[in-house]
Amino acid sequence: MSLHKLLVVEDDDDMAAMMAEYLQRQGFFVTRAADRDSTLAALGEGRVDLILLDVSLGRDNGVDICAEIRAAQDVPIIMVSALSADHQRMAGYQVGADDYIAKPFNPELLLARIRAVLRRAHRATSLTHRRRASRFLFSGWVYDAQRDEVTAPGGWQVSLSSRETALLRVLLANPLIPLSREEIADALEDEEAAEGRAIDMLVNRLRHKTDATLIRTERGIGYVFAANVERQDV
Repeated sequence: MSLHKLLVVEDDDDMAAMMAEYLQRQGFFVTRAADRDSTLAALGEGRVDLILLDVSLGRDNGVDICAEIRAAQDVPIIMVSALSADHQRMAGYQVGADDYIAKPFNPELLLARIRAVLRRAHRATSLTHRRRASRFLFSGWVYDAQRDEVTAPGGWQVSLSSRETALLRVLLANPLIPLSREEIADALEDEEAAEGRAIDMLVNRLRHKTDATLIRTERGIGYVFAANVERQDV
């Protein structure tokens, strides 16, 4: 089982609540934002598999936000708008939107479009595209990606193997999001990790060397990195 995380960017509370409730019933993990700043903040907090981005956001313009996001990463974006003329749709496509759906829309049509865009997106890219930060801070721990060093809350360095470090990077890129064993193996780009209990053993080694409470088992799915992660570009 795999949970896709969707970000609904909509400044109409009723519309946002309706979309979020419907999509959650369809098995998605949904978060919300209402403007440019909260959208970028949400993207900085962890993995997002797809953004539903309204064009009109009060003082902000969804087309401009789409262009800004696309310049930094390739997360799939579906523009949502009451403006549906051809030139308005083209404006969205020209800045990198993957699809464009006009309001009002049939929820089942929206669901179909979301699933179609997700099918086109490569899952491993979605899992790893946000590993550009130089330092990750979590529960007093620090991972320095440039130096490839892990520092415990007490200030001492922890020695990890290359595979343990790769697993930590995947988890840090996706805090608080359930990941299946298959997704983790894909993100590690390690065919052997997908076999048997290899992921379970790798997780247990990382737990033993860091803090066992950081990685929570999610029954029926896989694992969740159970701490908030702050990213710093140095």
